[in-house]
Parts: sequence; structure tokens; C-alpha cells
Amino acid sequence: MAVMLLALLVSTEVIADIYKFTDTDGHVYYTDEPRNSLYKRIIKTRPIRQRLANFYGTGRLYTHKNNTLATYNVNGPNKERFADLIEQAANRYQVDAKLVHAVIQTESAYNSNAQSPAGAVGLMQLMPDTARRFGVTDRQDPDQNVDGGTRYLKHLINMFTPNLDLAVAAYNAGENAVLRHNNSIPPYPETQNYVRQVLALYNH
Repeated sequence: MAVMLLALLVSTEVIADIYKFTDTDGHVYYTDEPRNSLYKRIIKTRPIRQRLANFYGTGRLYTHKNNTLATYNVNGPNKERFADLIEQAANRYQVDAKLVHAVIQTESAYNSNAQSPAGAVGLMQLMPDTARRFGVTDRQDPDQNVDGGTRYLKHLINMFTPNLDLAVAAYNAGENAVLRHNNSIPPYPETQNYVRQVLALYNH
């Protein structure tokens, strides 16, 4: 997923909306400069001046296109709305809740109605096959979506222990892609940036 690398310090004032596009192979791209109408706006930003970005606030994003910076604002109310649900799923499958938050923030910015052109749906952007595999019958239901996505994440963590970066890469590109590349992060810029973003959020 050509997502952006989170930087912790924001010292400039920028206005930029963030758009998301998923191609036919399931690769997801984020940009502040959409190339066509298939890019859907997922984050509407406003000018922000803040020294330190926190986990749920403001950050700098490196776009996949030319490493330009854009400021984004995570939807705090939605984060709070789903916090208990995320905590429960994390406890159920023994996954660090911070990691689930990092994946959800990167995947959908806490937008439970997010849907990609490739068919990924919901907070954790579940594809139909993944949903069926992990018992999700309604991907649009936040409870089922987070439960299935967290269960899948736990499966990947177990598969690639102790390498959390491989589990995160597999959530983006699929476990078979990681296996095909000899248990390494696939050489896809979008996946490599996705791993950086999720781990930056997780470790912050």
C-alpha cells in the first residue's frame, strides 16, 4: 500500500486532502494529488500548527508519488467511538491494541464506511476472501470487521513470529507474497511504506 511514513514533528502549516485508490491487484495508494476520479477522498484536512504529532492527532505523511509532505488529521471522535470495540477484539485474540489501532488508522482512518474500488471494506479494509476465511458475514458491521481483521492479524503474527514487520507486510500484500519473497517484505513500494507507517504509529 503506497501509504505515507508518519513523522512526529509538524512545524509547517499545510492544507491537503488525502485520497485513496486501490488497483485491480489490491494494492492501495494514498496521495494528496489524485490522478483521476477513482481516487476517493478519505481525509479532509484543515490548517494545523502543532509541534508534536500524537497517535491520534496530526502527522506528516510522505506520499508515494514524490515524497512531498501533507498534513492530515485523524478523526478523533471515530477513534474514541471504536476504542472499546478494538480493545475487546485485541484482548480476545491477544494482539496489542496499539497495533490494531495502527492498522486501522493506516487502513481507513477509523472510517467504518470506507470502501475501496477493489472491494476492501470497513475499518480494517477486509476483502471478501479474508472475511469468509475468518468468519465475517457482514464486512460493513464494525464489530465483525474488527473481529475478523484482528483475528487475521493474530494469524499473521503467529505465522511470522518473531518478525512483526513481516506480519504487517502480509496484512497489506498477503502472506503468500511474503512467503514468495523468502520471508521478507515484498519489494513493493506501497507495502514497504505501509509497514513503515504502521510500525511508526505502533511504536509512537
